[in-house]
Amino acid sequence: MSDTPIVDSSFTAVINAPIEKIDLPGWCFSLAEKEYQGCSPAHIAAGFTTTPDGRRMSINVEIIGGSLMVQHYVETLGRKDHLVLESVSDVFTPSGRTTMHILWEMSVRAIDDQRCEFTNHVRSTATDEFRIFLDRQGIPLDVARAQRQPMSIAHNQNETPLFAASIERAALRN
Repeated sequence: MSDTPIVDSSFTAVINAPIEKIDLPGWCFSLAEKEYQGCSPAHIAAGFTTTPDGRRMSINVEIIGGSLMVQHYVETLGRKDHLVLESVSDVFTPSGRTTMHILWEMSVRAIDDQRCEFTNHVRSTATDEFRIFLDRQGIPLDVARAQRQPMSIAHNQNETPLFAASIERAALRN
């Protein structure tokens, strides 16, 4: 697995609920498909399952920059205020299929007793398969990175406040 960064973006939004009511893993692993779709026009489908060794997994399907992505997010840290998910995601482009490693990290911190700040941090790195995919097409990694960054950053920026609103609704229901 390569550790060459492709995109690293982080955005924040306010959640109008006390931090004690927030449960990021609870929200993520019970997120209804319609709720997921409401968090971005690029979101197609969502579900959840477990890995063969029993770890929780969120399956997300979305289109970013014209590429269909199927993400298999495995929980690596699951605290109510901090959730880290890792995926070797399938990426379907007009030029063929490849993979990309994605680390999705969500966290909340109290602002006061009634509000918190939600951070949505997404990092993607090139897998060996992705590098080979680019090499076969004669595309330098820097060019691929420059093309991918604006679309991925805009996607994260747009979905962050909508994720925060969804987490807020879940917190206030509980």
